[in-house]
Amino acid sequence: MTTDELREQLRFYRDLGIDEIYVGQAVGQAILPPVSEGVSVASVALPSLAPEGDTLLKIQQDIGDDCRRCRLCEARSKIVFGSGNEQARLVFVGEGPGADEDAQGFPFVGRAGQLLTQMIDNTASKEGLTIRRPDVYICNVVKCRPPENRAPQPDEM
Repeated sequence: MTTDELREQLRFYRDLGIDEIYVGQAVGQAILPPVSEGVSVASVALPSLAPEGDTLLKIQQDIGDDCRRCRLCEARSKIVFGSGNEQARLVFVGEGPGADEDAQGFPFVGRAGQLLTQMIDNTASKEGLTIRRPDVYICNVVKCRPPENRAPQPDEM
């Protein structure tokens, strides 16, 4: 890892509110002091935030076809997982599925979805951005429609 790459990762962790990163050595050896921007430690690999080997498919399989993890399952028709490019660098996250999404099992297919598609496809092209809806990933904070389109409760998220 280069000094610039290390500096960028440290900036990323600071943005998350992490002020110090301690670098451990082999078992039985001392812990080094926090790494600062002025120190070049090319052999240090900072931990990834993503679980190793996790994919959207594995998460979807874990949720299953009949998730019962919260009370939102009681009134839903379909689980609305997500759609689009799973490797996308741009992700749109909505609050919760609406009636159209609940019926079809796909996020943002109703009026809000049509508006989002227009914004992505038309507005982006007017601004010279070469993205279209299939290039992004779209999902919701919760996978089932909250009753009467209310905001999802913290224990449902």
